[in-house]
Amino acid sequence: MRLGHQGTGSQTLLVQIVMALIKGVVIRSTGSWVAVMSDDGVIADCRIKGNFRMKGFRSTNPVAVGDVVEYQLQPNEDTGVIHTIHQRHNFIVRKATRLSKQSHIIASNIDQAVVMATISSPRTSTGFIDRFLVTAEAYHIPVSIFINKCDLYKDGDLVKLNDMMSLYSSIGYTCFTTSVVSGLGLQEVRSFLSGKVTLMSGHSGVGKSALINAIEPGLKQKVGVISEYHHKGKHTTTYAEMLPLAGGGFVIDTPGIKEFGLIHFDKQEVAERFPEMRVLMHGCQFNNCTHVHEPGCAVKSALNDGRISKSRYNNYISIINDEYFEEKEWD
Repeated sequence: MRLGHQGTGSQTLLVQIVMALIKGVVIRSTGSWVAVMSDDGVIADCRIKGNFRMKGFRSTNPVAVGDVVEYQLQPNEDTGVIHTIHQRHNFIVRKATRLSKQSHIIASNIDQAVVMATISSPRTSTGFIDRFLVTAEAYHIPVSIFINKCDLYKDGDLVKLNDMMSLYSSIGYTCFTTSVVSGLGLQEVRSFLSGKVTLMSGHSGVGKSALINAIEPGLKQKVGVISEYHHKGKHTTTYAEMLPLAGGGFVIDTPGIKEFGLIHFDKQEVAERFPEMRVLMHGCQFNNCTHVHEPGCAVKSALNDGRISKSRYNNYISIINDEYFEEKEWD
């Protein structure tokens, strides 16, 4: 009887251990399943419990890379079910699709973000860059610009490279020029990423995975090729993944993004996310100035004087007129 009683107690203890909630960080998201790394480094594939949704937040992915979660291992299985998502201190979000009213969270709880751009093969528009910068500014995430594939540029491309560097550096953004082929900037990038959680985003084909492989060869991220016909990148990274760095910290590699639709903004807020406009707005004649048609606008005056870039201002106009915004957000 005593032995039987001990056996039952052991089974009860085992069930309690299995059913205990485990805290961890989401390091990979592939859709319905995510990989969660616990505090002791154990990785478990987990799914979301039921129809889980963050309160008051419509998103195509209620759980994102970088989320701190609590999960429960399933009896007799090595998979888990996520029961709790801890409060996020920040995140990068974009509109899921052109016609959707939902958002897609790219990553959360990050220390800094990087938008990777290329002058050609493929070309990255300043419109894409500025939309990413505006979103990062909105969530108070420091963001830098990596201009990659610098070994390819000659003549006109070099002029565009220097213009881009000059423009964004003058606004206050840290810019790096990089090349996996020549090794340009790799040591600086390695130091920049060390010890921090960094989100890396950009179009397909700009070389995110190749750059990550160059600074951390053991990761062996898949690298794509450029379409000769369209001069656009082919998707190789198909899901977001948080990758450990030997010098400490993590880099979050993300699938290439064709468009970056803004969401959860109102019209007045957009100008505040352009640093060069933000410092001038107090000088406008009207407190609710949209910097488009009003008289006495300090921003338009700076534009006419050449103190604000025409490309940045044009991108601002494009953003506030963007069909990605719901009409009620402008009322």
